[in-house]
Amino acid sequence: MSPRRTRVLWLAKGLGRGGAEQLLVNCARHADTSRYEIEIAYVLPWKDALAPALAEAGLRVHCLGGAPGTPGRADPRWPWRLHRLLAERRYGLVHTHMPVPAAAVRLLAFGRHAPRLVHTEHNVWDRYRTATRWANALTYRRNDAVIAVSHAVGASVPPGRRRPGDWLSVVHHGPDLAGAPTGPRARADARAALGLPADAVVIGTVGNLTPKKDQATLLTAYAALRREHPRARLVLIGAGPLDGQLRARAAELGLDDVVFAGSRPDVPALLAGLDVFTLSSRQEGLPVALMEAMTSGLPSVVTRVGGMPEVLDDGEQGYLVPPADPGALGEALGRLVADPALRGRLGAAARTRSASFDVAGAQSAVEAVYQRVLRPRR
Repeated sequence: MSPRRTRVLWLAKGLGRGGAEQLLVNCARHADTSRYEIEIAYVLPWKDALAPALAEAGLRVHCLGGAPGTPGRADPRWPWRLHRLLAERRYGLVHTHMPVPAAAVRLLAFGRHAPRLVHTEHNVWDRYRTATRWANALTYRRNDAVIAVSHAVGASVPPGRRRPGDWLSVVHHGPDLAGAPTGPRARADARAALGLPADAVVIGTVGNLTPKKDQATLLTAYAALRREHPRARLVLIGAGPLDGQLRARAAELGLDDVVFAGSRPDVPALLAGLDVFTLSSRQEGLPVALMEAMTSGLPSVVTRVGGMPEVLDDGEQGYLVPPADPGALGEALGRLVADPALRGRLGAAARTRSASFDVAGAQSAVEAVYQRVLRPRR
């Protein structure tokens, strides 16, 4: 007789196109469905772009903040809906992925039949807002286990908020690029989709247009680089609240050739059209976009923040630069733009390094945490 499956709820703030959300899709495709019946709930109804992919992967999807696709603010009754969902579905385990809904479920999941609580930490603690830090401080030790996406993220959890033993694990996740097009035709198609010249040296970045991604520093770096390398082009893939400000900044700098591609469902295919990948972030956990770029064989210039130095060695698969330093960022990008042989060597090394990115293995490691916390309590 096969063992009874444990019903698991993954709880997120939203299911828009972002690294943490894409990680959920990747993991869902590799989950052990013979052991776990996984459902997912989210709070922000307008951030639902990845909900169909999760449903296609076999997850039952619950929107707590209102009707899916509804613009504006989430219905403030979402904690009550979460409480009702926990009571109705009787989950054996809740795996949270963002701090606000995580704090809510820690306060709601009490009693003899309360589910085990596992939390994935996607960001370093000192970058959270004050209210979030307080919510974490009051509830964090209720987690039965914590998974950090990088060693830098794990080290940022204050000692006073930890529990002893193997309570905190580090799991490096990975991208899932199965089926992504490659080769000269894929490159030509990607450039056509982005409106890029065939002979341009293309620098690309992927990320929501938010302060923590700091695309403003990238625009400043590109403006200086463009004067020396007129064949260079810059592509920003992503959407967010700073879209208008960044477009205005590009205009101020005289950059009429920057491609603002918006939020795209076909990022793996578009990577084939790039020559160099970059992230100018002020903070990160461990970005899926960087691992996708490395898997695609792109050399990268990224800031030395969060877990990025854990997967990219300076001078080996690309370059690490300080955050908020357009001079250093532009100089490193310029080196790669000017030297095709260097791009080829570092890109090949990035592809080799990416063999250690194992999304299936990461999901197995997560499920090993599930097995540990689901053991009967003494």
